[in-house]
Amino acid sequence: MDLYIKVLYTLIILMKIDGKKVKSFGLLCLSITLLVSLTPSAYSGPDSPENKTLIQPRGEQNMSTNATNIVLVHGGWADGSGWSKEIPTLIEEGHRVIAVQLPTHSLSDDVETVKRAVELVGGPTILVGHSYGGEVITNAGYNNPNVTGLVYIAAFAPDEGQSLSSFVDPAKFPKDLFIVDSGGFIYLNPQLFRESFANDVDPAEAKVMSIVQKPFNQSIFGEKSGPPAWKQLPTWYQISEADHMIPPDVQRLFAERMNATTLSLNASHASYVSHPNEIAELILNATKGSN
Repeated sequence: MDLYIKVLYTLIILMKIDGKKVKSFGLLCLSITLLVSLTPSAYSGPDSPENKTLIQPRGEQNMSTNATNIVLVHGGWADGSGWSKEIPTLIEEGHRVIAVQLPTHSLSDDVETVKRAVELVGGPTILVGHSYGGEVITNAGYNNPNVTGLVYIAAFAPDEGQSLSSFVDPAKFPKDLFIVDSGGFIYLNPQLFRESFANDVDPAEAKVMSIVQKPFNQSIFGEKSGPPAWKQLPTWYQISEADHMIPPDVQRLFAERMNATTLSLNASHASYVSHPNEIAELILNATKGSN
């Protein structure tokens, strides 16, 4: 009511012209009504329904109570944008998704990057790792109460004390595949990128992937993995039968050792790019805890 009185008083003053009083009290009331109707925000107090909607954190609006958080973890010579074909499907199913960007400077830094993402979204969270990203989620998910499952996409899944070099020997890769810069970071030769990493990906798309690849610190090959989360959690594993980076037999070893729900695809190492529908379905199955 104080606001109405102030408006009324102000209008009376404004409508006095050369000492003449307001001639129409009805006109005055109409003016007040119009003024109030044009300023609804003045009446939106802290307890109003409008304010309760506006102050909700954006991430909490329209979220399914059964939604699972999904953290996508890329491997070496890739980045988070590689999951761009799966992300829309996962979001449409009501899940909150984060595709992390690993520094790829050290295993410990990459593990901490994923742990921070999990802390940010809370639980329940499914971790999804491709290639080297599998070693990262193996460590980041260990004893993590927010993590409820692990999905490996043509990925490493070492046991404690093992490293990437326990399963692959860089010296056995094609000559000139690795280009090492002055800081000890490895690039994949763009001329050999598609045939080695993404042999079933569209050539134009594979070319872009080779250009945006993140270099990988060569020291990571020898870093020892810690206690594995796959001994604690349900696991899903996608095997790429046409993989030229991680031998399919090695991938089968990982899947069998962790007793994972397994999907085999006639795919390259970049299966998440060439077979996004199948990969998205596998991730969604993991959110439901189903085979």
